[in-house]
Amino acid sequence: YGFINTCLQSLVIEKFGEETWKKLKTSAEVQDAFMTYTVYDDIITIKLIQEACNILGVSMEAILKLFGEYFFQFCKMSGYDRMLRTLGGNLMEFIENLDALHSYLALSYQEMNAPSFRVERGTDGKMFLHYYSDRSGLCHIVPGIIEAVAKDFFDIDVTMDILDMNEEVERTGKKEHVVFLIVQKARGKMRKTKTNRLQDNQGIERDQEAFQSALLRMKEKYLNISACPVKKSHWDVVRSIVMFGKGHVANAFEPVYPERLWIEEKTFCNAFPFHIVFDASLQVKQAGVNIQKYVPGLQTQKIQLNEYFSIIHPQITFNIFSIRKFINSQFVLKTRREMMPAAWQSQPTLKLRGQMIWMESMQCMVYLCSPKLHSLQELEECNMHLSDIALHDTTRDLILLNQQRLAEMELSNQLERKKEELRVLSKHLAIEKEKTETLLYAMLPKHVANQLREGKKVAAGEFKSCTILFSDVVTFTNICAACEPIQIVNKLNSMYSKFDRLTNVHAVYKVETIGDAYMVVGGVPVPVGSHAQRVANFALGMRISAKEVMNPVTREPIQIRVGVHTGPVLAGVVGDKMPRYCLFGDTVNTASRMESHGLPNKVHLSPTTYRALKNQGFQIIERGEIAVKGKGKMTTYFLIQNLNATEDEIMGRPKTPRDHKGKQKREALSLVLRSFSTNYFRYVQCLQGQHR
Repeated sequence: YGFINTCLQSLVIEKFGEETWKKLKTSAEVQDAFMTYTVYDDIITIKLIQEACNILGVSMEAILKLFGEYFFQFCKMSGYDRMLRTLGGNLMEFIENLDALHSYLALSYQEMNAPSFRVERGTDGKMFLHYYSDRSGLCHIVPGIIEAVAKDFFDIDVTMDILDMNEEVERTGKKEHVVFLIVQKARGKMRKTKTNRLQDNQGIERDQEAFQSALLRMKEKYLNISACPVKKSHWDVVRSIVMFGKGHVANAFEPVYPERLWIEEKTFCNAFPFHIVFDASLQVKQAGVNIQKYVPGLQTQKIQLNEYFSIIHPQITFNIFSIRKFINSQFVLKTRREMMPAAWQSQPTLKLRGQMIWMESMQCMVYLCSPKLHSLQELEECNMHLSDIALHDTTRDLILLNQQRLAEMELSNQLERKKEELRVLSKHLAIEKEKTETLLYAMLPKHVANQLREGKKVAAGEFKSCTILFSDVVTFTNICAACEPIQIVNKLNSMYSKFDRLTNVHAVYKVETIGDAYMVVGGVPVPVGSHAQRVANFALGMRISAKEVMNPVTREPIQIRVGVHTGPVLAGVVGDKMPRYCLFGDTVNTASRMESHGLPNKVHLSPTTYRALKNQGFQIIERGEIAVKGKGKMTTYFLIQNLNATEDEIMGRPKTPRDHKGKQKREALSLVLRSFSTNYFRYVQCLQGQHR
């Protein structure tokens, strides 16, 4: 169930972090979230565990044991704390009742395929735990769970070692059979041992050798034990468990039995309407009244129990020896359909759930049971009524409570599905919102867009100093006349896309494009002191990028004019429909004049921009005094290059080691050529002097 995968997810996130879980999830190729009551393939869980081993660099055994420890804590946090605490008064009782707990949980988790446990008492407080499972390779989860339970519930420290592991031969269902040796640690001895180990390293080796030797002897002793347990009366078994576990019952407790049984046979069969007594050969000796009603064959004398029933749980061979071996397990029997009357064979088969009790003096087994029903619907399908179940039998209450529980689970499952759908929709909505914001921020400054989105009015702002750039394409009118419109659009789109990338490289704001005109500003809407340098570098990048776009008429690189001016502006949003962030002021006009009075492939600077770039590492030459429309005479300048930045830096290209080596080679070659030119010039002068 998704509960298991959710637990594993919680473990990884808590112990190793969210990023590790994302990496693990991606590597295992599993979904983002798991729903508690949804059944998932075991392969998903196995893949997650295997990938966790690879990513974390730890063994499968360590991961599974860690998962077992965390799974116990996760169950407690999920509301199963009280249910687990009441399973038994000691560790042995706790383990003996695990199968019963799984049987109860199967009412809610009907597809659950749980492991099975059987515990045997050994000498000196040792226990043998038999673990049966359909899933191979997961047995190392068990020590993690049992050790955590012993520590938390019973305040004892235990160690668990595998004595034997094989394919199941005793049972007909669960295929993996693992036997664990459980040994309780003595705390005083543990502290003494720790002191000795700190004092003497040789003691460590002796302790380890002694432990391994004892473990080997215990394993040999276990493997030599007869498969058939020593026969004891039921009450002797109960008393020994109480004495061994030191449970709630006082050690000196002794039960009192009557001299004779004060109940009539008829009354007993009515009081326990679902019970069967059978001998060692499985011959039925006695049966309750209602079990006779729904399994008519039991009224016949001298019938074999295995003719009418098969054992569903535990999955063992149907004989008295296997039943006695698993006497502490909860038994589920199912009627054989072929033995039912023909009119009943279309109905669901009857399942019984209960306890086997061996009666030593009579050499018979009594099976006290009740119908195994999950809901009122199953009760109706079996043509049964609540009145068929004894008043003292809690199965009546269980059916009614589980009916309500199933309805609550269905609602919970629906809510969980809706929650997952909302999570997926929310994720998609966040992606679409990000796309929308990206588009919005491409049209308006971020802070302006946020204010407009909140329904606020955006006040106009005055910027005392900024740098504005205009550019246009030389002979654009002639190009338009000679080309198809689609060619013009494609060429402008290609060129403007390159310019747009440069705005991100140099952190300048693109105001607008109108036809072939491209307008950029530095220092607006976010004031910066280096706005002139940023726009200058952007202009140099524009000039380089334009060379990569071909003129469709001449088949040569497109030529552009660039004009730059620095000064104050007023900026604000204009319009309600398709609002634009616009700049106003004489600075805009002057920048436009710099562009219109410029030359092809030149970056034309106004005097104020020249002063802003002076002594900032740029090569600038004076153009001279020219007449500017509406401005009169002005001394303007041409920007040549940035002396402190390479072309790759201007264009925002990533640096590579190969480029660095190429640069070194070019610099070396340039040095050689300069040296050669100098020497050659001196040689020519020398020859001229000799000629004179």
